Amino acid sequence: MTSGVIAPATAVSGISGTTRLYALLGDPIAQVRAPALLNPVLARRATDAVLVPVQVAASDLDRVVQTLRQVANLDGLLVTVPHKAAVLSLADRVTDRARLAGSANALRREPDGTWTADTFDGDGFVRGLVEAGHHPRGRRVCVVGAGGAGSAIAVALLDAGTAELRLVDTDPDRLDTLYRRLSPVYPGRISTSACPLLADVDLAVNATPLGLRPDDPLPFPVTGLPAHAVVADIIMTPAETALLRAAYVRGLPTQPGLPMLSHQIDAYLEFFGL
Repeated sequence: MTSGVIAPATAVSGISGTTRLYALLGDPIAQVRAPALLNPVLARRATDAVLVPVQVAASDLDRVVQTLRQVANLDGLLVTVPHKAAVLSLADRVTDRARLAGSANALRREPDGTWTADTFDGDGFVRGLVEAGHHPRGRRVCVVGAGGAGSAIAVALLDAGTAELRLVDTDPDRLDTLYRRLSPVYPGRISTSACPLLADVDLAVNATPLGLRPDDPLPFPVTGLPAHAVVADIIMTPAETALLRAAYVRGLPTQPGLPMLSHQIDAYLEFFGL
């Protein structure tokens, strides 16, 4: 099976008392695309399982996850904004790459009842870039947003051979925490700043939630980018964000958010043993 974009399903059928459950936790949740991509795959494979979006406020995350762990037919969780960093402390074990990123977007119930956390955002993002012909090896990259998705993307870009990674976030503590975690592993390749430095980059990435709402400001200006720079956005709904639209008007190559997710579907299936 390939990881191409899958047509959304209009409904999930065949749910019964034997159906295994997976929950997608986030806040907001209306924009998520994973159920529309993953559920049709499960149906085609005749897998008796379903992924359901669940809106959970940050203040309720701990209580909700602890409660869901008691649901006997719930086998896993997917996690989206703003919970990707917080769920790490709720898992019994964490993979090396999730620990390095400081975030996770999937948790799996093990046979002994414990839970394992992993992250697939970064791998999905890089795979989407490479498929579109934008390999990050040897490139100068600016990632705006050092939260859960941004940190996972940073790790994957560095692993893929990015020559210079500029991390940008308005939260100095979060930015410093990520830098301290990554710089010993990738010495001399990472810098940080509160404002994006874009004049000579090859790739600029929006890894913030800016763009989910129509009145959001741009996460960074496209006017200062060189003519060859690729502008990537991890926002999936809308498919064409204001950032991507502005980049297109300037004639810059763009990379939308959906490929990051569609390239994770096979990884989710393997991780959950489906």
